[in-house]
Amino acid sequence: MSDLVLRAREWLAQDPDPETRAELEAVLALDDETELASRFGSRLEFGTAGLRGELGAGPARMNRVTVMRAAAGLARVLGPGRHVVIGYDARRNSDVFARDTAAVLTGAGLRAFVMDGRWPTPVLAFAVRHLGADAGVMVTASHNPPRDNGYKVYWGDGAQIVPPVDGEISRAIDAVGRVDELPLGDSWDTLTHEAIVTPYLRALAALPVGDARDVRVAYTPLHGVGADTLAEAFLSAGFAVPEMVAAQRDPDPDFPTVAFPNPEEPGAMDLALELAGTIGADIVLANDPDADRCATGLRLPDGGYRMLTGDELGSLLAEHILRNTSGDDRLVATTIVSSSLLGKIAAAHGVRYAETLTGFKWIMKAGPGLIFGYEEALGYSVGSDAGLPVHDKDGIGAALTVAGLAAAARREGRTLLDLLDDQARRYGLHATGQLSVRVEDLSLIGRAMARLREEPPAKLGGREVESAEDLGAGLSGLPPTDGLRYRLAGGARVVVRPSGTEPKLKCYLEVVVPVTGPASGDVTRARAAAAADLAAVKADLSAALGV
Repeated sequence: MSDLVLRAREWLAQDPDPETRAELEAVLALDDETELASRFGSRLEFGTAGLRGELGAGPARMNRVTVMRAAAGLARVLGPGRHVVIGYDARRNSDVFARDTAAVLTGAGLRAFVMDGRWPTPVLAFAVRHLGADAGVMVTASHNPPRDNGYKVYWGDGAQIVPPVDGEISRAIDAVGRVDELPLGDSWDTLTHEAIVTPYLRALAALPVGDARDVRVAYTPLHGVGADTLAEAFLSAGFAVPEMVAAQRDPDPDFPTVAFPNPEEPGAMDLALELAGTIGADIVLANDPDADRCATGLRLPDGGYRMLTGDELGSLLAEHILRNTSGDDRLVATTIVSSSLLGKIAAAHGVRYAETLTGFKWIMKAGPGLIFGYEEALGYSVGSDAGLPVHDKDGIGAALTVAGLAAAARREGRTLLDLLDDQARRYGLHATGQLSVRVEDLSLIGRAMARLREEPPAKLGGREVESAEDLGAGLSGLPPTDGLRYRLAGGARVVVRPSGTEPKLKCYLEVVVPVTGPASGDVTRARAAAAADLAAVKADLSAALGV
């Protein structure tokens, strides 16, 4: 009997889930060594603040055994008597994983609070600080495909965990024995809507939304859990509830109308854009399935629509928040792969600016006085003079703030596109793009990174590479990370890194084009020039990757 078969049989003996037991018994009956190796040749590792992976039996999958082991590891790091808040979304088994977590934690002598509804991730992040908990767990795979689920861990500051805590939990998980021998409790507390969603909505009321309310919005939650909370947030702030894509309004773990439930993916926004055209919406808003991200589209002068990039919306929100808050100690932050424009905006407003590694877990550690943080992947944490209501990205708060910004522009006979043009004239046109390569063989990513380290490109898109920096060395006080940054002539920049959550090699491109005059035609020409520059850089980089 092979070692893989032995491990599979040991797993079967402790698995409390009849569905995954039946699944694994079928694999064993087929004597499929390849399939066994994919499930038992490794285990899910803590990555972006927790676990994320395909549902199924085995330590390399998301299942009840994996979740109970994670909860036991978390319990060992925290210790008895600590308080943990647990939330979950509408993916398959999210509610089951939440209850299993509560059972393991209370069995280990901790106190658990479990939300009684499928609510957005930012509600969980808010709840940790609001309730004075020591940690939080959100069961979600965010915008991953339907086959996945995940387990995101927050610490007492309401932000996602970072090293060394994630390593401590990972080592504690390794020390957990059989889950059928874990003591389990059943006396956790239940958090109602009134206990946690209502305070969250009150906290959002402090955001600098302004007093304009005349704006027509088309919205989609992409089959996730954002619709009800967003509708309440808009009503509480005095806005009309947005028109919603009916086919995508209700939570559905199969995500039947989209190939990937991520507003950045091609086709994901088609139904929302169609609705916008039908109702003549001023803006289009979308949340990803757990509603911690926010995508925004705007109406063009010809009546069509286009989606804003994460960097475009980040620059608009940053300037709006800085104009509507005060204080010399304010800090704005973004990541090394986001646009450099935020630094110029911060300088113009006389506030501090910080760059972090990718991921909101790092943005939230940027420093005291943080009033706004964003990442180019549609994540935004918006604040007010009272600070940040949520110490993580918040797609509901961001959507509310965008609606206020669009309503204020409309009152002046302007649009978000006009505001973008204003910024291009003030700071130069900062255009960003991505080259993303999805692979089946993860070794291809390692080989591509090694090739770039050994033979860095001399030119990209016709621009000289002025410097090549290895982020693995921990540059500018940042923790070491697997990535490369190239600075090109004319203020352009390229960052290459492996994705932390998907089998992808991700490349982030930026070019800066001066705008020479006040006329709209000057901005239009600058956008065309920037698009051509980005295409040229992308083509050369693609060749250099060799993937």
